[in-house]
Amino acid sequence: MPELPEVETVRKGLEKLLTCFYIKKIDVLKERSIASIGGSKSFKNNIENSYLGKWARRGKYLIGSLHSINKNSKGFLVVHLRMTGQFKLINKQTAPCRHTRVRFFEEGGKELRFIDIRNFGQMWYVPSSQPISEVVSGINRLGPEPFSDEFNSSYLKNYLKNKTRSIKSSLLDQSTVAGVGNIYADETLFDAGIDPKTESRNLKKTDLNRLCDSLVKILKISIGEGGTSFSDFRDLEGINGNYGGQAWVYRRGGKNCKKCGEKILRAKICGRSTHWCPNCQK
Repeated sequence: MPELPEVETVRKGLEKLLTCFYIKKIDVLKERSIASIGGSKSFKNNIENSYLGKWARRGKYLIGSLHSINKNSKGFLVVHLRMTGQFKLINKQTAPCRHTRVRFFEEGGKELRFIDIRNFGQMWYVPSSQPISEVVSGINRLGPEPFSDEFNSSYLKNYLKNKTRSIKSSLLDQSTVAGVGNIYADETLFDAGIDPKTESRNLKKTDLNRLCDSLVKILKISIGEGGTSFSDFRDLEGINGNYGGQAWVYRRGGKNCKKCGEKILRAKICGRSTHWCPNCQK
């Protein structure tokens, strides 16, 4: 599943490549891709004949602003890529692949295509008269952004003080911190030198300081590399993310640790494959 760095990479691409993109027509090929009330009919009626403006990100959600030719707000297009969703900008007419779910046609001939192999991705139209979190309920459950002032060791200490679950499980919980998934939880815990099986409530303030610093560091590195492409992630121009080649532990089970040479372990924690070095993470 695309995590914060991959979603941020997509956000940057959408904003860069879709300047003054005028949505003349929308073709919804898979109804389940549209999650907002009224289904595809309402979705198309409200978004067609709109310009796409700036794009924001909240956790793993993409939020595109919509406006009229007079720059009046027409609401928002909200997207969650889920496991395999990706956007592709098409500059010349080609037949869509069988995994194409939604097509946005621009008056000048360009097309923004949403492709989703597993078909779990979702889109919402949010009118300007409503808070986005009122329509997209998942946003209400998100914790602070990793790069925000609200995310710090004091916050984590208070939030985790009664949590008996593993710190790996806590990091995957979007109500703890928004946008982190399996890849960057593993990489962060390695960088911080924390065993993923450690009970969340048992982490000391010094551990949490390292955890916060490591998470921000790892996410910034990955964003700079365009995310990770271990499976299906591509940016709008079809380019792979480069962070995967730099991974310290993720998907390196049985291989030697790049720091100490110990074998990287792999096991299921909270139902997810987890990778760590038993020597560097204690």
